[in-house]
Amino acid sequence: MAASCSADPRTPLSDISLRDLYRLLDPVTVPAASPRASFINWGLSYECTPLAVFEPETEHECELVLELARREGKTVRAAGVGHSPSDLACTSGYMLRTEKLNKIIQVNTEKNYVLAQGGVTLNALHAALSEHNLAMINVGSISDQTLAGVVTTATHGTGVHFKVISTHVLSLTLLLADGSRVRCSREEHSDLFLASLCGLGSTGLILQIQLEVGPAFRLEETQVSVPFRDVVQALDAYANAAEHVRLWWFPQADVVRVSSADRTNEPKNPVGTFLWHSFIGFHLVQFLFFLGRYIQSLNPWICRLSAWLDRGKTTTVDDSWRVFNVDCKYPQFTTEWAIPYEKTSACLLELRNWLEEEHADPQGLRPHFPIEIRFSDGDDIWLSPSYSQRTTWIGIIQYKYVNSGKPELFVLVTHADEMTRLAFFYRPYGFNVPYRKLFERFEHILARHDGRPHWAKSHPLRSADLRRLYPRFDNFIHVLHTVDPNGIFRNEYIERHLFDKPYDERVFKRIQSS
Repeated sequence: MAASCSADPRTPLSDISLRDLYRLLDPVTVPAASPRASFINWGLSYECTPLAVFEPETEHECELVLELARREGKTVRAAGVGHSPSDLACTSGYMLRTEKLNKIIQVNTEKNYVLAQGGVTLNALHAALSEHNLAMINVGSISDQTLAGVVTTATHGTGVHFKVISTHVLSLTLLLADGSRVRCSREEHSDLFLASLCGLGSTGLILQIQLEVGPAFRLEETQVSVPFRDVVQALDAYANAAEHVRLWWFPQADVVRVSSADRTNEPKNPVGTFLWHSFIGFHLVQFLFFLGRYIQSLNPWICRLSAWLDRGKTTTVDDSWRVFNVDCKYPQFTTEWAIPYEKTSACLLELRNWLEEEHADPQGLRPHFPIEIRFSDGDDIWLSPSYSQRTTWIGIIQYKYVNSGKPELFVLVTHADEMTRLAFFYRPYGFNVPYRKLFERFEHILARHDGRPHWAKSHPLRSADLRRLYPRFDNFIHVLHTVDPNGIFRNEYIERHLFDKPYDERVFKRIQSS
């Protein structure tokens, strides 16, 4: 009986009847009554109920899903753990969940690379590499994402001499819209490769990723609090003070928390901060955020308190990825943009003037947490926000008040080869917090400084804006038309931002997250 429900990979897909195709896919089709038949992103801000949800365990089952979509005239959207805080993964067509496509295929300790399926999470990858005394070269703030999700959005870490994580990819194996497989790299099908490294999942389904890694290493991270003006006036000195520099700017306290991390041979000595790692700090700050939702005049005071709680110098030594990662604690609304590195100081000063104007206005906005700033070097990936320039990433987060008892607000700024990114907003206890006006005004400032939005975050840009910001945008669109002329891998996000289709940004917005 089991054999009758399995497909022989050698059988041409065209020889499988539609009835048998449905039967073969039944074991990996999520029942309509299952909670997993609906998709909610990690930030609890977007949700969708796809026409059908498939959870394949083999690459051949992926081919069957794609064959069904072609015959039925449906689209297919790949989704991992849903970490993107936008509707990037949402769809009204078929959804292919990649969480079971998570195998580590090979770890090569001589040539320092790992070959893995696209659905593997970074957490699993860290564990597998550690067994071979290897590690990823750079990591962002989160390791819950899938590797394919990281690659297709040009996810970044921090460090002025470190490029986005997608640049560490040596090759990709894709399942294309016509059912064929192709291996691409810088030497083989290079246009498809460069398009797919930040392809938003629209060039094809990523089956396998060959990723460059390096010897395992520890980082020694030092955190100190510095006046905002000192950092702005000597930005280059601070950004280049260590291999990996991250800034948390508390505008209400006029203070920047500077994190500087370098490789070290010192023994592990992990140190937590009061604000994030103590029972009192976690619950006190969350409760204050909750009060600030109703009494917004409290938010500046809460921010100053948070800066005060973390005012002391701290030093920690730990495995690289543990230092790179940040415990985000709570769901969040977030926006993050990348600006040319040389415009960072001017942009931060304009942001400061804007926030001071909001504070001086009795009816002004009262954001409740820091802005994070990171850096990355320039790259040649067509749609990477760091394309051809060192970048500063500036992010703001507004935490959500959710029933899980976790608040959400955060601001982030980072630098990459001439660009900067920013984000902020906590949502305590799962409740909504006002964020739309805050994000709109923030985005207007970043746009004036030639900002490019992080692809995984919500943003208002359309094809004309993207064509101006990305010199290879039309090359990317040409690749899409070539490998997927019927748009089988497109969803509302892709159609809206790349092809100007009239899909509202809030089509998948959760009602309670308005």
